[in-house]
Amino acid sequence: MLAEERLTGRVVRIEENTRTAELAAQALGTAVGAIVKSLVVLADGRPSLAMVSGDRRADLARVAALFGAREAQMARGAAVKEITGFAIGGVPPLLEDAHGQRLPAVMDRELFRFGEVWAAAGSPYAVFPIAPAELERLTGARVEDFTTA
Repeated sequence: MLAEERLTGRVVRIEENTRTAELAAQALGTAVGAIVKSLVVLADGRPSLAMVSGDRRADLARVAALFGAREAQMARGAAVKEITGFAIGGVPPLLEDAHGQRLPAVMDRELFRFGEVWAAAGSPYAVFPIAPAELERLTGARVEDFTTA
């Protein structure tokens, strides 16, 4: 997906593991909030994507409501790998399901505090910078308030 959107030229490879938002921010010398956490969420069992600012936590009840679901839960490691093909910590925000359709997505409004945010590029050692508005456009995400500090 990164190649299709011509984003591969932006990918930055770093020696430090960026598996968590805190580690990524430290390695990049940026604010934790400028790190995009691409969370795979199961909304009534349907894979969906919640992009969250690194210094925030997703409120799963609000996420469920945004996807029109009764409940939402975080997908765990093996399920994330099966659904996306990527391991936790390296999940890029441009995701498709098994049928090649983009996952339904919501985006944390808090990401717009920054002119540029950093998202995983398929590995805990690779990230890419992107403006929040461009991320919104490329993912087709709805920008919403669904996080807590």
